[in-house]
Amino acid sequence: MNSYPKKNLKSGCEKTESFRCPKCKDRGLVYNPETDAMDDCECRERTLYETILRNSGISEAFRKKTFDTFQDKGNRELQKTKIAAIMYCKEFKQIQDNVSNSIAFLGQVGAGKTHLSIAIANNLMSENIGVLYMQYRDVITQLKQNMLDEYYYQKEISKYKNATVLLIDDLFKGKITETDINIMFEIINYRYLKGCPMIVSSEYTSDKLLNIDEAIGSRIIEKCDGRMIEFVGGNFNHRLNKRAI
Repeated sequence: MNSYPKKNLKSGCEKTESFRCPKCKDRGLVYNPETDAMDDCECRERTLYETILRNSGISEAFRKKTFDTFQDKGNRELQKTKIAAIMYCKEFKQIQDNVSNSIAFLGQVGAGKTHLSIAIANNLMSENIGVLYMQYRDVITQLKQNMLDEYYYQKEISKYKNATVLLIDDLFKGKITETDINIMFEIINYRYLKGCPMIVSSEYTSDKLLNIDEAIGSRIIEKCDGRMIEFVGGNFNHRLNKRAI
């Protein structure tokens, strides 16, 4: 966090104020001299998503999941996976406009897929890159319950379509219906066509995702090419999947 000195006019002393965003000083708006108007600051999306997290009741737990708090249990495979997640963050601004600009953690339960996914999100958000957290089971249930309200449905689903980065946690967790698949195809296909990055965690491997729905699975595989980490077996062996579509 950067601190900026501010003069105390009465005493002549310098008073220090701290801002999370030095660009707008946490106002959410910046002056654009070309248009002579106030524009949204790049931090505004991050602030919006943080508000959504707070309202969901998971914000505190979300913030605690960092690379430092990730426990690899001395497992070399988990250590390599953590490094891959850190490298994704470091390379993000260089790859975000590429076709393959996403990352996925798939397979074995208990490998820390959600923790690393959220650690990536926290890292990106610290750089004012908006990441919207989609807890798959809760969101898919909410969307299905409101499908008859066209205005509400489109308003809600558009958040997940248009987020700068979308974190889909526990994709296809629980019983899967045709409606679930259709909703997820709508979101993932939109982001695929627009080139929007995703962070995906799922208990399903890439082969099983293809079996559930080939269109969804193939799009995730292509967007995560070179960064699709799959855990198989109780010792968390993983393979970095670079399969052709």
